[in-house]
This record gives sequence, structure tokens and C-alpha cells, in this order.
Amino acid sequence: MRELKLLTPEAIAEVYEIELACHRFPMSLRNVESCFGRFYHVLGVFEDEQLQGFAIAHILFEDATLMDICVLPASQGKGYGKALMAAVVDLAAVNSAERLMLEVRASSAGAIGLYRAYGFEQTGTRHAYYQHEQGKEDAVLMERLL
Repeated sequence: MRELKLLTPEAIAEVYEIELACHRFPMSLRNVESCFGRFYHVLGVFEDEQLQGFAIAHILFEDATLMDICVLPASQGKGYGKALMAAVVDLAAVNSAERLMLEVRASSAGAIGLYRAYGFEQTGTRHAYYQHEQGKEDAVLMERLL
């Protein structure tokens, strides 16, 4: 049975394992740990009590930022990313955010498609922002009003 819930610092190791499995250039363990601090919300999606993915949102006053969203590679395509995205949008709205922002690798067509499906529009680009095998890659800035 699918379940979404807020994660506590006890889940840091599992979140970090998923982070490593999902990204060529993952966040450090220290960065993951910091995402369990004040103003952060870490949502997990579970299937039969097994963590399948997570989303990290930073919400401060009227601004919310999706910091990261990951689903285990073996669990992708099963609607977990959509469930997490919908939950982040709802969480931001419940916390009185007026807009939800994110940045994504320009090469992440699947992620950009997911964000567009949830009403995000491109607002800018950060040139050569992300590490890439051949050097640097642009970040696409996106935003959705709530």
C-alpha cells in the first residue's frame, strides 16, 4: 500500500542511499543531513513500508523551493514522483507559500516534463551551474505560483 509521510532524521541513511542511486553528482551526506533542519520538509513515499523515494522542500515565508526529488531507479515509472510532486505543491500551499521554485539540469527532460505537468514555467537559466562529465551543465530555473 502506497503511503506518503514526513521523514525524520532517522531516515537520513535511507535518503542518502536513494540520493546516491539517483544522481551522477549526488548531494553529500552532510548536505542531506542539513535538509532535516529548520524550514525544511522531507517527504517520503513508501510502498509496503519500504521507502521508494523522497522530496525535500525548503519553505520560508512566501517562498518554497523544491530542493531535491528522487525515486529509486527500480521504482521509477510507478507514479511515485508524481505523488511526491503533488504532495510538495500541497505542502507549500498549506504553509502559505505563494510560489514554488526549483532548478533542474537542462538535460533532465523527464524531470522538466514532470514539472511542466504540475504548472511550472521556466523563469531563467544558470549557465554552467551543475557538474557534468564533460565539464559543466546549465540549470533551468522554474517556478509555479500557488
